[in-house]
Amino acid sequence: MEDDAFLKQLEGYGLATADILYRLSDHPKILQTFVWQTYDLAPEFPELKKVLDFWSHSIEGAIHLVRVAHEKLIKSAELRLVGHQFRLH
Repeated sequence: MEDDAFLKQLEGYGLATADILYRLSDHPKILQTFVWQTYDLAPEFPELKKVLDFWSHSIEGAIHLVRVAHEKLIKSAELRLVGHQFRLH
């Protein structure tokens, strides 16, 4: 059984968190926050770009600010090949 998140991490994806600050459409002086998180590729962030593109075309609240944090959870020094595998029942 394969874990999609683990396979993405092996391909170079890292955990990206975006804090999106946006204006309410009916009260433009009020700002609200939305936190979005997924595995994405830095520095291009293709998944985040899709979300922001969807937001700008489909959601009325105008985006004021986007803060992004990204961390590769598996780094090359932490991954090593194993020569043998033993199973205990």
